[in-house]
Amino acid sequence: MRRAAFVYLLRCADGTLYTGWTYDIARRVQAHQDGRGARYTRTRRPVELIYRERCASRRAAMRREIEIKKMSRARKLRMANCK
Repeated sequence: MRRAAFVYLLRCADGTLYTGWTYDIARRVQAHQDGRGARYTRTRRPVELIYRERCASRRAAMRREIEIKKMSRARKLRMANCK
């Protein structure tokens, strides 16, 4: 049985968006908050989780991450129901 993975979207303190994937949302968001996440988010803390999507596998999550990264900012915010 495959392990479920998640793709997520963060809003950084400077208003920018960050997209990533993980198996454990809470642990990953905390890593971003603690400055142990992606290099991009280290200087843009605090971050806020605004969207998450469950995927069937790591591979599916990675594919979805790429799709989301190609979206416009406006579309990402609509997807997350944010203004």
